[in-house]
Amino acid sequence: MSRAERERLGRRGEWFAGLWLAIQGWRVLGRRVKTPVGEIDLVIRRGGTVAFVEVKWRKRGADLDFAIDEYRLQRVAAAAEAVAHRYVRRDDIQRIDVLLLAPGRFPRHIVNAYQP
Repeated sequence: MSRAERERLGRRGEWFAGLWLAIQGWRVLGRRVKTPVGEIDLVIRRGGTVAFVEVKWRKRGADLDFAIDEYRLQRVAAAAEAVAHRYVRRDDIQRIDVLLLAPGRFPRHIVNAYQP
């Protein structure tokens, strides 16, 4: 698969993730938020909780078990720390979530996936 195709599929996955999370009652605050230390796929809010979400899309559901690792979660956490002041209010809860997507599979939302 070419880099351009992976990019296109990744963007489609992120769009779908935002839609699915909105249906679940989340408001999307940011998409593909770039920071000096990395990128955050989605920033979402529901009530007093702000989640920085890493979205992973795979062609096969079986590959989702290996889609995220500690290194990637650390990068998302560092990026979230760099921009939290834009999204998180004083008494908000903030966390790092992961949303795993594959064709024919229900999205798997891993809540609070990273705890340093």
